[in-house]
Amino acid sequence: MILITGGTGQLGHALEELCVARGIECRVVSRPAFDFARPESIAACFNAARPDLVVNAAAYTAVDQAETDAAAAAAGNHTGPLALARLCAAADIPFIHVSTDYVFDGRKGAPYAETDPAAPAGVYGATKRAGEVAILATGAKAVILRTAWVYGAFGRNFARTMLAAGRKMPVLRVVGDQRGTPTAAPDLAAAILAIAAKIGETGWRPEYHGIFHATGSGETTWHCFASAIFAEAARHGYKVPEVRAITTADWPTPAPRPADSRLDCMRLRRVFGRALPEWRDSLPGIVEGLLTLDGFSQRTD
Repeated sequence: MILITGGTGQLGHALEELCVARGIECRVVSRPAFDFARPESIAACFNAARPDLVVNAAAYTAVDQAETDAAAAAAGNHTGPLALARLCAAADIPFIHVSTDYVFDGRKGAPYAETDPAAPAGVYGATKRAGEVAILATGAKAVILRTAWVYGAFGRNFARTMLAAGRKMPVLRVVGDQRGTPTAAPDLAAAILAIAAKIGETGWRPEYHGIFHATGSGETTWHCFASAIFAEAARHGYKVPEVRAITTADWPTPAPRPADSRLDCMRLRRVFGRALPEWRDSLPGIVEGLLTLDGFSQRTD
């Protein structure tokens, strides 16, 4: 049985949907019953579930707010996941933890490998990196998946934000000088369950331990991503706004963003035989889901 944390988030929701569709036994927990800010709730949920494997999809993800709320970010990204990893280590079960591209500052100019030194530029990235280090030090059977630009038909994400903004404004300004790879939540969920299945089939192996990069294939910028979202929405009759490219300097934020957070995902393919789909291939289904769920009907006919 798989224990999935962060059930109200887009990845936790995607994992639950996929488990139900495939007949995989799982228990999904989220706040207030499971809360990294309340350490006693972590052990209570773990002990009640008695899982064979844990997937931690819970995290503190308010990147800008973390700059002034470091304690909450540390609880959600460092000390909370550490407590969960220790429980997995004591029970001798695998622990799959989701991390982020924000552990890098984006200055390399090429896709990051897992062996590249981390250099987080903000509190969010620093707490996520602290969580990685602490989890690996527990001796748990830990698989840490760094991902980026996650979006889906459920939860808060860039695609939903763009569609909502486009319904209100005829012109949108979107940063065009930050590079990365959009990752569809269902694709990441499928990869996580494939990893879990592989571990179940082969038993734990030393090469499974450590950090892996897991993003959609390909690359783009936020501006091009937004343009692609609206191009898909237009196919469903959505009235498309003008999308203008701006620079990072034109859109200052409390927390710095990596200028180039592309991740090299070859280790995931080599060890687990898994590669996430091209991001453009996954986009149509997500956009259609968002338009349906949110009622973004702006037909022009």
